Amino acid sequence: MSVPRPAAVIVLAAGEGTRMKSQTPKVLHELCGRALVDHMLAAARDLGPERLIVVIGHALERVGGHLAATSPDARAVVQREQRGTGHAVRTVLEEVGTIAGTVLVTYGDVPLLRTQTLAELLERHATDGNAVTVLTAEVPDPTGYGRIIRDEAGAVLSIVEEKDASAEQRAIREMNSGIYAFDGLLLADAVKRVSTDNAQGEEYLTDVLSILRGDGHRVGACVAGDFVEVEGVNDRVQLAAARQVLNRRLLDQHMRAGVTIIDPASTWIDVGVRVGPDTVIHPGTQLHGDTVIEAGAEIGPATTLTGTFVGEGAVVRNAVCDHAEIGPEANVGPYAYLRPGTVLGHKSKAGTFVEMKNTKVGERSKVPHLSYAGDATIGSDVNIGASTIFVNYDGVNKHHTTVRDGAFVGCDTMLVAPVTINDGAYTAAGSTIVDDVPPGAIGVARARQRNIEKWVLRRRAGTKSAAAAERALAEQEQEKKQ
Repeated sequence: MSVPRPAAVIVLAAGEGTRMKSQTPKVLHELCGRALVDHMLAAARDLGPERLIVVIGHALERVGGHLAATSPDARAVVQREQRGTGHAVRTVLEEVGTIAGTVLVTYGDVPLLRTQTLAELLERHATDGNAVTVLTAEVPDPTGYGRIIRDEAGAVLSIVEEKDASAEQRAIREMNSGIYAFDGLLLADAVKRVSTDNAQGEEYLTDVLSILRGDGHRVGACVAGDFVEVEGVNDRVQLAAARQVLNRRLLDQHMRAGVTIIDPASTWIDVGVRVGPDTVIHPGTQLHGDTVIEAGAEIGPATTLTGTFVGEGAVVRNAVCDHAEIGPEANVGPYAYLRPGTVLGHKSKAGTFVEMKNTKVGERSKVPHLSYAGDATIGSDVNIGASTIFVNYDGVNKHHTTVRDGAFVGCDTMLVAPVTINDGAYTAAGSTIVDDVPPGAIGVARARQRNIEKWVLRRRAGTKSAAAAERALAEQEQEKKQ
């Protein structure tokens, strides 16, 4: 049967998350380029719910601001006092009213949960005609989780929180994920009857199951295929473990789509990254944000790309690129740093120990090594010699440099902006260029060399240099006599 569209998905994200030991709210900690709560919202959103609701409380302004910026389709409901999961859901229903249809309740710290698993829960809920269906999992170590209590026939009787469980109940390995599919009308009635008679004095949403069962309604369960999906993130250790799992999922997806990843163990890719087929990713590569790599590119080793576009067939080695654009068949690195605003044209090059910022490089132009280009426009078929510096900052303002098509900039040139090297012009090596160079001209701006004879013998007597000079001079005198 087709998966029913839920009337609402409620994401509980009001907790403080003290075990994270962080100034950052737990649900805003990032995992593969996305906040924990955003992973859950993405999975829920793919179900096509009529309403998407997030319960917030701790760090209200930060979490609320994040949701407003990243998930404008989600309604935030404030739980002023964190008095349990049942209280959180009751707070939602008191604000938005009774929700008719299936209401899915989940958490903002379960980033590995797939849409497919949620769809299976909804399908089981609809097929069995349950008042509530709980997503469960068999786990090797259920410590910290509520246990599923079943009768002899396997029907779900109740869920017991660990703090309230007996020794026999704590031995049960089937855990409550905290994720439920409810009949919305029945939920609205039952959640009002949840008591606080427990070790924490809180309103547990789990008690709704016992209430509904006591009313004669059917309570069911859907066992997740992989317990890892339903594990929450409560501290930095669990965050790192979840990151490894999710990263491997992403790598597997890319490899199955035709991407070669030489060493998955040392490769990290965010959820928003797109990689074309026949791309080769070498060890030590990190791809962040909304990076896009087109087909046939070669990335790495030891390369970090953030929000960067890489064109078809380009090669990027040992480089750091931050919101740059690398054209088709361009070549970057090794040991290059491309900063925001850098745009490399077709078959261009940013080579070894080259840094660029806010610079456009035309087709087939090369900045091969040991250079800095900032606030510049470089035309097509230009060669920038080694150790060239685009002097763009006067201490107050940034200025622009233009190097037009076919120009040749000699090694160790200082281009003091604002300045233009026109089409086909040259600059002599070692020049400091402060005036425009006309088309086809050569700009020479350096002092004439003057050699002071025997200066080392006089001013550096007794040094190794003086000794070497004395030997060479003696040899020259000897040659003259022969």
